[in-house]
Amino acid sequence: MIVFATSDKGGTGRSVTSCNVAYRRAMQGSDVCYLDFDFGSPTSGAIFGVEAAGQGTPTGRGLHTYLAGGTAEAEQFDVWTQSTLGGGWARPLGAGRLTLLPGDAGGGEFPVNKQMIRRCTDLFLSLDEEFELTLVDLSAGRSYATELVLRATADPVLAAKTTRWLVFHRWTRQHIVAASGLVHGTQGILETGAEYGHRKPDLEDGIRFVRTAVLEPESPQLASLRPEQSVWLQSYDIDLQRLAGKMRLGSSLMIGSIPLDPVLQWREQIIVEDDISTTRIANAETGQAFEALAERLTDKSLWEGL
Repeated sequence: MIVFATSDKGGTGRSVTSCNVAYRRAMQGSDVCYLDFDFGSPTSGAIFGVEAAGQGTPTGRGLHTYLAGGTAEAEQFDVWTQSTLGGGWARPLGAGRLTLLPGDAGGGEFPVNKQMIRRCTDLFLSLDEEFELTLVDLSAGRSYATELVLRATADPVLAAKTTRWLVFHRWTRQHIVAASGLVHGTQGILETGAEYGHRKPDLEDGIRFVRTAVLEPESPQLASLRPEQSVWLQSYDIDLQRLAGKMRLGSSLMIGSIPLDPVLQWREQIIVEDDISTTRIANAETGQAFEALAERLTDKSLWEGL
């Protein structure tokens, strides 16, 4: 399965959530590959703690160079052996592989051409055969990265593969409107995908939304609010629920909600069990949300046409 992670705006927590979901899925026993297609800001290496690719790889064998035809194979990192988080990880018993393909350090967005589409298609086919889950982190907005993967997955060879989309947005009015526009708006994912040969209903069936940095009205973090603030927050949350339904990203299309966590606000990192139960710097609810989203990626009942 190939899953694309996207958002209309930066700062949604798309990359840090995607990295944590990849980690949790590998911990659940799946072989997972993470591709950094955020060409303007390839920072997944830093999130995984792979210092050699913290801001992309400097070797000239990253995904930018591969797609441009400058290297025969994209560089790969085994996160279990090359991460320095927590003083270095060992692959836990029962965990699957966790592999990172970074972008190039100093890379950027670039126009799409036929050679890139072919190389992207070949890469996806190869990784889909090798890994149970390939998670592709895209640049925000209507980017060349999104165009590239829409054109690649329209190829009949890839069209037979299971592909799904996660659209990330924060729980604010502006982000809800922006996420809806990215999917349903002019030159959005559905319209652009149809232009490249996708069946719009099939593409739409494979899209779900993930809310990030969510503070529920009943959250203990809001216990210090004045009564007036609490009443206002509950009322505004209801307004946002109505807006999300109107903009076609309501609860029936939401596949995950990630709570606001101070650790992730201050440092984008993988949250491991020690962070929750030993040092207690992270909230258990955050780990549970990542765990649930990782499981839901392959829950067919949550991806049936609505």
